[in-house]
Amino acid sequence: MRRDDRDILEVLKFELAFLEQGGYGRLPREAWRSRLIFVDSPTCVNFNTTKRVPCDDCALWPLIPEDARNERVPCDYIPLTPQGDTLESLYRTATKQEIEEVLGTWLRATIKRLEEQRAKSKVAQVEGACYANNSAKG
Repeated sequence: MRRDDRDILEVLKFELAFLEQGGYGRLPREAWRSRLIFVDSPTCVNFNTTKRVPCDDCALWPLIPEDARNERVPCDYIPLTPQGDTLESLYRTATKQEIEEVLGTWLRATIKRLEEQRAKSKVAQVEGACYANNSAKG
């Protein structure tokens, strides 16, 4: 049972804002290393904490493919492109700028998809309620 009860849509919107505001820039206290996508973001359930929780508690867990859920950093295996590129593969083949561009594109597309799904779901709920009300009257 996932303990991170944050809404995935809100988490992804926050992650996009974090990315666009330069959140993955180098920190002065850790200038020696690049920041890792998701892991070095407040999106991560283990960000800035000494008491680690399992990754399956994370709001991003539903986006992680089943076959990658036992990896050391499962969120590195979320498919970000139609070709199946993941952070794990991009870290080996792309620049930081390219990775951030791919991530931004994926975040915007995923946010849009989730918003559209929710809008359709709300319409269906309203239509169902109207049908139920009309049936009860009639």
